[in-house]
Amino acid sequence: MIHRVSCEMGGKTLTIETGKLAKQAHGSVLVSYGDTRVLVTACCAPEPRAGADFFPLTVEFAEKFYAAGKIPGSFHKREGRPTSEATLSARQIDRPIRPLFPEGFYYDTQVVATILSVDPDADVDVAAAAGASAALHISDIPFNGPTAGCRMGRVNGEYIVNPTWTQIDKGETDMEIFIVGTEKAIMMVEGGAREVPEEEVLDAILKGHGEIQKVVKIINELRSLCGQPKRKFTAATPSSSIKDQVMSLAKANLMKALRTKEKAARYQLVGETRDAAVNTIVTESLKKEDPKAADKLETEVKSIFDLLQYNLMREMILSDKIRIDGRDTKTIRPIAVEPGLLPRTHGSALFTRGETQVLSVVTLGTTDDEQIVDTMFQNTMRKFMLHYNFPPYSVGETGRIGSTSRREIGHGMLAERSIKAMMPAFEKFPYTVRIVCETLESNGSSSMGSVCATSMALMDAGVPYPKPVAGIAMGLIKEGDRFAVLSDILGDEDHLGDMDFKVAGTRDGVTGIQMDIKIEGVNEQIMRTALAQAREGRLHILGEMTKGIETPRSEMSKYAPRITTIMVPVDKIREVIGSGGKVIKEIVAQTGCKIDINDDGRINIATNDAAASKKAIDIIQGIIAEVEVGKVYRGIVKKVVEFGAFVGVLPNQDGLLHISEIAHERVNNVLDYLKEGDEIEVKVIEVDRMGKVRLSRKVLLPLPEGGESHGGGGRGPRSEGGFGGPRRGNPPQGGGRGPRPN
Repeated sequence: MIHRVSCEMGGKTLTIETGKLAKQAHGSVLVSYGDTRVLVTACCAPEPRAGADFFPLTVEFAEKFYAAGKIPGSFHKREGRPTSEATLSARQIDRPIRPLFPEGFYYDTQVVATILSVDPDADVDVAAAAGASAALHISDIPFNGPTAGCRMGRVNGEYIVNPTWTQIDKGETDMEIFIVGTEKAIMMVEGGAREVPEEEVLDAILKGHGEIQKVVKIINELRSLCGQPKRKFTAATPSSSIKDQVMSLAKANLMKALRTKEKAARYQLVGETRDAAVNTIVTESLKKEDPKAADKLETEVKSIFDLLQYNLMREMILSDKIRIDGRDTKTIRPIAVEPGLLPRTHGSALFTRGETQVLSVVTLGTTDDEQIVDTMFQNTMRKFMLHYNFPPYSVGETGRIGSTSRREIGHGMLAERSIKAMMPAFEKFPYTVRIVCETLESNGSSSMGSVCATSMALMDAGVPYPKPVAGIAMGLIKEGDRFAVLSDILGDEDHLGDMDFKVAGTRDGVTGIQMDIKIEGVNEQIMRTALAQAREGRLHILGEMTKGIETPRSEMSKYAPRITTIMVPVDKIREVIGSGGKVIKEIVAQTGCKIDINDDGRINIATNDAAASKKAIDIIQGIIAEVEVGKVYRGIVKKVVEFGAFVGVLPNQDGLLHISEIAHERVNNVLDYLKEGDEIEVKVIEVDRMGKVRLSRKVLLPLPEGGESHGGGGRGPRSEGGFGGPRRGNPPQGGGRGPRPN
């Protein structure tokens, strides 16, 4: 039986139906929003994963190019590994639903959102987020939802619910924030803005939550119509006797470890304390007599130990107001900055905050370096890229290096969004820009360290970056009505805390924001406190950054390409390109420059050689130049004919030097005066309405003795070359009697 529920959202109807497609999945819904159609399924294994100590949830966002009426551009002509955009969408579904599964639920669970039809004016992420929650909610899988998503924009000061792809892509909105929440709380925030004040960002989030509540309501209605009974699940309860033993054995040393500022020393003491508790409780005799029972007991001891560490750290912060490294809730760790660290790169900067260190490197390129973007929505070129790397050595571990993880893609996009908001327009700075952020050390918020390092690296590269941008990560510890918001969190505070709230921006407003919650949401009071505290911390970090570099370098690196932009009339573009690109290829061959011609007449010339750039500009300007009557040109004789010569006065313009205009005396044979390849000075004496040019050489020559000029001569018809008929001031053919005006 098919069940269907609907609501209005952003001026369109959002419909969720079940009972027609993918009926063998544990939960399956088809979401319709405008012409967008997303099939979302949820499945869960019948038994927990053996030995798991984490929730094995996977979320897949399956882009299908047929949904947009496109054929994939790959060699195999089929969808391959997920695009970065698909990965980001999958993360936006995963992060808010993950905290809503029961503690200790270690069953393999998979959510798959398959995009069947795409409407650029109907947000596919919003549809997929609603579908994921609905599929889980109507299934038998334990899930403390539902949730829903909403994207907020603002055009001309007016908030827009789920702005269209066109509005986002063309930059019509000054903010774009994706929000996911339950009926009562916010679970996730992800987005960017162009220096929007914190209060207005919060206003957009709260308005978005109002839209979310409408979708949550219909998902609950759908469950009441067809929801399955939830499977019974009870988390394992630790043995009270073992809990007491772990407390007795480990509490003292754990308290000491949690007051150890240096990360490596703290981790070592925690590890030694855990091993000592395990070895005391799990005896050697038990390992020999019953290895399975020993393994089970060891797992339980470690679980109890982790819970003890979790509770001790949180209570220390809430009751004693002391953090792991001794700071209060608002203090920022020591900051060191060093722009211009690398000698041969186009721009670089090292940013160190406590035990988090990021090296950002800027490379400037031309349009040849643009990235091809081929997604369901886009088939374009990307001129700005930020890539974030998190190698295992940054946390003192070994691991595989090679493929980019989902986490690296997500962190890189957050940093890219935060930085891109302040990048100059391509028309003003016509470079392709690639930034690589190498995380060298990590102990909390390397993504925000990437924002800080990149801002300085761009200035070091001489990019006209108007204002520095800094980022900070906020944390939360919440127990009942008590809560503490933490500025500049450590890795342990992220791991053992309840929130990771990152805010990036300038002194004047927010450019990037991301919030992930590990509890069942946060309210307006907590968000308002976190935003205000984040701004205070961000201003402090910006002040430290300006000690290293405050404004962009006046000169770019000598190793960076110089791009000079000139404008040519649109109707001259064809002449610059030439037939089959012949002209532009010759210019590139002669100068060694990279030359990019745009449809609007903008030409970008890139080279490290100033002389080559000038030569290319001179050639192009010569091609587009138009002859002026009365102006003297130094030209090359292209062709000699019986009635005169054709002289090239500009690269794309020849004129006729008639036999009567070669010399003051009578000229009987042109070859007595000129031959092909001669370089001569001529003056333009006429350009007719057809654009044909008439030249004179004799007007530039001194008059013969006696002041008399005889021109004329030649026996060919005057009409050849397009200048037929006697002209005013000229004697008839064969004449030459009497003075001629110069």
